[in-house]
Parts: sequence; C-alpha cells; structure tokens
Amino acid sequence: MNDYTSLEEKLGYRFKDKRLIVEALTHKSYKKPYNNERLEFLGDAVLDLVVGEYLFKKFPDSNEGVLSKIRASLVNESGFALLARAIELGNYIYLSPAEENNNGRNKPSLLSNAFEAVIGAVYLEAGLDTVRRIAIALLEEAHPKIDLDTLSKDYKTALQELTQATHGVTPQYELLGAFGPDHKKEFEVAVTLNGERISEARGKSKKEAQQKAAKIALERLKS
Repeated sequence: MNDYTSLEEKLGYRFKDKRLIVEALTHKSYKKPYNNERLEFLGDAVLDLVVGEYLFKKFPDSNEGVLSKIRASLVNESGFALLARAIELGNYIYLSPAEENNNGRNKPSLLSNAFEAVIGAVYLEAGLDTVRRIAIALLEEAHPKIDLDTLSKDYKTALQELTQATHGVTPQYELLGAFGPDHKKEFEVAVTLNGERISEARGKSKKEAQQKAAKIALERLKS
C-alpha cells in the first residue's frame, strides 16, 4: 500500500482513523469492497460550501451573480485537479495496473475526484473548521489573486492552470511576426503545447495577441 504519511504532512492533518484516508485514496479500479466515490460526493458538497463562504466574506460588496462566477472558476474539475497537483495527490492513489498504465495518476478527473474524497474524509473526522483551513490555504497558494477580473479575463493564467492540471506542462508563446506600419503594427502569436501549435491570434501588442491566443486555446481545450 502507498505510504500516505507525507500526504498528511502536506495537508497539515494526520488522520486518526486510517481507514478513512485509505478509502479516500482508493479508486474504483483498485477492486476493493470500498472506493472513494461516496467520500467524493461528500467532499464536493463541503468544498462548494467552504469556497462559497470564503468568497462571501472576501467580497462583501459583490452581488450573487459575481460570486457565482468566481466560485464556478474555482470549484470545477480543473480547479480541484490543480489543488491535487499542489499536494502531489496522484502519487498516493490506489489504482489498478491498467489504470496506472493508462496514466491514471495524471488524469484531471481522477485527481479532482480524489481531492474531493480526501476533503470529505477530513470533514467526517475533523469537521468544517479543519477543512476550511486546509482548503483555503491550498486555494490561496494556487491562486495568488482571486477576483473575477483575474479569473475570467487573464486568459494566460487560466490557460496555464488548465494545462498544468491536464497535461502537467506550461504553454509556450511563439511570436510569428509583426505586420503593418509602425503606427499601426499588429503582432501575431501562437500558443504551443508539448510542441504542438493549438492556437494563433493577432493583437495591437504582443501582450494582447498572447491573451487572444490563450483565450482561443482555452476554448479549444475545454470543448
């Protein structure tokens, strides 16, 4: 069995009932009488509450629509996979050999589900305050700036978080060229991932072109 002691250290929480953490780390492919799906269900609800409460207090002047959009940017598969990677959760999951060979430890869905399950396990044993401490610390570490403008409009950051969660790599930006006279110059930029070009865009500055290309790349990767 995997040694999850270092995972407990990363979480800043040590389980009293070791069966809970083992269940939270057990993928259904491992073929045990138990798996982490029930804890995942619970953890999903708990995280929704904890992040919602955090945003409610952090943005006292924001309306329900804005808060919902920010929460949706954080509480999703890619968001939880990002937090799972921050604690190297994939190293500790119990998987079948087939799932292991299928790169299961790096699958965003599997990482996200396992993260939710671990949070569900912490909640059952230690309650909401402990979950809040763990989840918010990880959230703030993964997102140095949390607001609607940053999460929804900074497409380069959003793309980097997505590709790190799904591919374990950072996108690269390649300047393809500059066009037009100096007073009306346009720049063309391409986004590449693992050496493969996934989008191109033009802008009035390199930064604008990068943001546009990142937005297109995000839409393609999420579709």
